[in-house]
Amino acid sequence: MSEHKEQEHHIVSPRVYVAVFIALLVGTTLTVVASYLNLGIFNPIIALGIACTKATLVVLFFMHVKYSTRLTMLTVGAGIFMFLVLVGMTLADYFSRAWGRW
Repeated sequence: MSEHKEQEHHIVSPRVYVAVFIALLVGTTLTVVASYLNLGIFNPIIALGIACTKATLVVLFFMHVKYSTRLTMLTVGAGIFMFLVLVGMTLADYFSRAWGRW
């Protein structure tokens, strides 16, 4: 018979949570400040960059993916990959609809 090996839980200190919380507050402040700046075509790029950084912090620390098993990381990576595939297919459809009209 095989032994059942229980996974060890990583204990995260409150300082890490406070640091991530402060980083999220700074990210929110940067988002608000960036919304008032006229950066032309770079406005959505900067907003999405800040949003992706904040989402990464939430997933890694508050959802404990950073300290999880490789299977959990693979599952999160597969979800992100599937999201990117769906966004890519949507953009391909959007760009191809007016293919001959411009």
